[in-house]
Amino acid sequence: MNLHFYKYQGAGNDFIIIDNRENIFDAENENLIESLCHRRFGVGADGLILLQNADGFDFRMIYFNLDGKEASMCGNGGRCIVAFASKLGMVDTFARFIASDGPHEANIDAEGLVDLHMIDVEKIEKLFDGYFLNTGVPHLVHFVDDLQVVDVNIEGRQLRYDARFQPEGTNVNFVKAVGDSLTVYTYERGVEAETLACGTGITAAALSAAVKLNKIEGVFNISAKGGNLSVRFKKENNHFSNIWLKGPAKLVYEGEVEI
Repeated sequence: MNLHFYKYQGAGNDFIIIDNRENIFDAENENLIESLCHRRFGVGADGLILLQNADGFDFRMIYFNLDGKEASMCGNGGRCIVAFASKLGMVDTFARFIASDGPHEANIDAEGLVDLHMIDVEKIEKLFDGYFLNTGVPHLVHFVDDLQVVDVNIEGRQLRYDARFQPEGTNVNFVKAVGDSLTVYTYERGVEAETLACGTGITAAALSAAVKLNKIEGVFNISAKGGNLSVRFKKENNHFSNIWLKGPAKLVYEGEVEI
């Protein structure tokens, strides 16, 4: 059969998105998902997202890493699926959807940027080599003085498989902070490589920077290899709320692939 798909990217983090409201796609077929995400033998993407029906919401988001395994929240993927739902005419400039980590809201501004409401973060653990927190998925945030000397794939892989974070492992972010501006490079588990941007990682970096700089609210402007985003938040004690991740979410192309 031929499968119709859409390719979206959010700051270089790219996804295959499928309208699965009629349950045409076998979500349990890990080999199929992995083959579709393969950059040599498939469509090529950092992950695959299904848009499905959900009672009480505009839609449900189901996210898979490129290894074919279902994963928890993806911030850039969340922004892309909102843009996709708008393209389908399911939503206008506001969306409310459900993902594996709970309900989310999002707004689309006049420039097409998607502002996504992330889950609250209850705890940030200070470690000797950074900060550990869950922004929908676990992240280690490591602040560095010079990103140019960091080998993200080698150092990120070592920390991703560190015994402290097993058995699930963790995503790893290397962050350079200059005032309210951050530069973030991320190694993503499931992708098992550096990606051009990671929404939950960028969010984790901003919240960790807030702890490091003792900020209780505000906005961090963030540069990733694939583009620019921003994170705003409020903090009370060690609890972060009203967390919003804003950035681009663009259609690259649509097509059909035989499966």
